[in-house]
Amino acid sequence: MYRPPFSISNYMLSKTISITEKLGRITSFNSLKRMPTLRRNNKIRSIHSSLVIEANSLSLNQVRDIIADKTVIGPQKEIQEVKNAYKAYNSINEFDGYSESDLIKAHFILTDLILDDAGKYRDHSEGVFDGEKVIFVAPPEKMVPSLMSDLFDWLKNDNDTHILIKSCVFHYEFVFIHPFSDGNGRTVRLWQNVLLTKWDPLFEFIPIESQIEKYQAEYYGAIAKCHTEGNSNAFIEFMLKMIDEVLDDVLKGAEKESENISEQVNRLLNIMEPDIPLSANEIMERLGIKSKETLRNSYLNPAIENGLVKMTLPKKPNSKNQRYVK
Repeated sequence: MYRPPFSISNYMLSKTISITEKLGRITSFNSLKRMPTLRRNNKIRSIHSSLVIEANSLSLNQVRDIIADKTVIGPQKEIQEVKNAYKAYNSINEFDGYSESDLIKAHFILTDLILDDAGKYRDHSEGVFDGEKVIFVAPPEKMVPSLMSDLFDWLKNDNDTHILIKSCVFHYEFVFIHPFSDGNGRTVRLWQNVLLTKWDPLFEFIPIESQIEKYQAEYYGAIAKCHTEGNSNAFIEFMLKMIDEVLDDVLKGAEKESENISEQVNRLLNIMEPDIPLSANEIMERLGIKSKETLRNSYLNPAIENGLVKMTLPKKPNSKNQRYVK
């Protein structure tokens, strides 16, 4: 079986341990699960940053407006990139990270109405240039299908390497192969999220791309170093550092938002099951309270205002058929 050239360092192992510990801290107080606003904002940050890395000029607010279906003035190609990326990121849980055909499907979604060869491997040579100077020449187009097949075979069959490290190796090897004519960066950053989300669902809402954007020069520098050294070690270490650092930001944001959730709202969330509507009387019975005024003022209204609970009949808040769902 083909094995990409890399070796595991003590630094990689220490970062893997640190990342796992931070994920545990996030999970311990169910922060992201209970904070739809934070989850949504993190997803928008991921989309914006991944596109900025590829020279999309739209601001974070413009990206937010496009996703909200508001009219935005800007280059149509860049607006379409946002719409495509939002669709792709919303499909993270539908993709099989170990399926080559799903990756091709993801590329099609990301580049639909933008590239003539969306969802197809390139049929021509590709290189990276600095002015007229050739920095890197990708493998010949004839080799792309077999190289991608080998990469996915390794991904599926290597059971010894931790998925945090495997996802970074895949990221670099994909960049090296450069399988598509365009949209490679967007596709592989999405795909690393797909792989990590299958391991820990929290990764769907962790904006790794925003951290890469902050260190864009170092991102490309690590890739270039790996091209020179013939292995992905430098890139693995860089990416694990990015993931570890962005988790610090997520923890701070989650802890800040959790401070705004009262003890009463937490009690309410604990007695409700996801996607199961409950009447006010059912909720009061579960909470052990008698007053509907207390239910509204201390429990339901704050939960609804924070986007944690929704009414089944929002246009008829006082309807006798009203139910509440989280």
